[in-house]
Amino acid sequence: MRASRAAPPPVASPVAELPWRRFGRLPAVSPFSLGTMRAIDSGDQMEAVLRAAVDAGLNHIETAAAYGPAETFLGQALARLGRQGVQPAGGWLITSKLLPGPDLPAAQDQLRAMLQRLGVARLDGLAVHGINRDEHLDWALNGPGADLLAWATGEGLVTQVGFSSHGRTPLIERALASGRFAFCSLHLHWFDQERLPLARAALADGIGVMAISPADKGGRLYDPPQVLRADCAPFEPLELAYRFLLDQGISTLTLGAARPSDLALAQAIAGADAAPGPWLSSAQSQALARLEAAGRARLGTQRCGQCRDCLPCPNEVPIPALLRLRNLAVGHGLQAFAQERYNLINRAGHWWETVNAEACGSCGACLPRCPLQLPIPELLADTHQRLLAAPGRRLWDD
Repeated sequence: MRASRAAPPPVASPVAELPWRRFGRLPAVSPFSLGTMRAIDSGDQMEAVLRAAVDAGLNHIETAAAYGPAETFLGQALARLGRQGVQPAGGWLITSKLLPGPDLPAAQDQLRAMLQRLGVARLDGLAVHGINRDEHLDWALNGPGADLLAWATGEGLVTQVGFSSHGRTPLIERALASGRFAFCSLHLHWFDQERLPLARAALADGIGVMAISPADKGGRLYDPPQVLRADCAPFEPLELAYRFLLDQGISTLTLGAARPSDLALAQAIAGADAAPGPWLSSAQSQALARLEAAGRARLGTQRCGQCRDCLPCPNEVPIPALLRLRNLAVGHGLQAFAQERYNLINRAGHWWETVNAEACGSCGACLPRCPLQLPIPELLADTHQRLLAAPGRRLWDD
């Protein structure tokens, strides 16, 4: 992380009573952002979701050129609702994303096309969509991407630039340390807290942080197993997961809505009628502690502590990532989620892991490095046996 600069002063939100936060260089952003990757069946669907987002108190939209017809449907819905005066107080803040790789003329054409589809003259945020490898970051900092970002901001087509990443923590750290980005979108979840220290450092440095898909990639918490419901009772797992991230100071959480009802929980947590107070009550904090204790008890001495001391693996097996899935399946009943993620290995390119537990050669190099003295090769074999199955459809919801 680069040397800290003074944090920007707080900005009054358009709705003063709502606990909104600055998002990089943008004015205050709602605790939840509308992700548009699921409302892509029709323009009417997008309009209904967008109308519900206004009612739920959202003021930030997150979209991407890679989300099929999302930008087109969004632009049409924004125009129709705008004519009716249906928009947040202070107007919408819109962030879209562009994949790394094209040369400067092609990237400029892509940005112009994005603006045309959305029907806007300027984007509030433009993110490099998926800085997942070293070459992606080099494109953004030293290659055509650097020229694109400078041109886009210089021409007034973009207010601020950022990035999303599914990459390794050291790569994300280098991106944040570059000083080039005003915001980032990262996988931050109660069940996967590896990147939370990076997020906290970024926030302290004035960089906005958006949590990617805390409902779906956080464990398919919109459809929790009964064991997880019981461990979280009397609260719903998804509410606890949302409140945990907001309590950590994360700027905003993406919420990929396919129908208006998908926004009901966000409205209950952070809407104008929500009860004031801390994001996590004492009872909710206690529920999270019980949830963690229950998982530890079920896993016993086979729980991976996610310290990462076992790495590097000579066969490039991502041991902590795979044993985290085992933790979730055995400790919290998240078998369906863990199985879905495991079976995406080597099927999603640079967006996810490429080596599964079958690559473990039982060389034992990891064993003396594990502070818990786990039988790692045996646990990897068990992970493979538990989770290997026919893959399901991938949800592209960065």
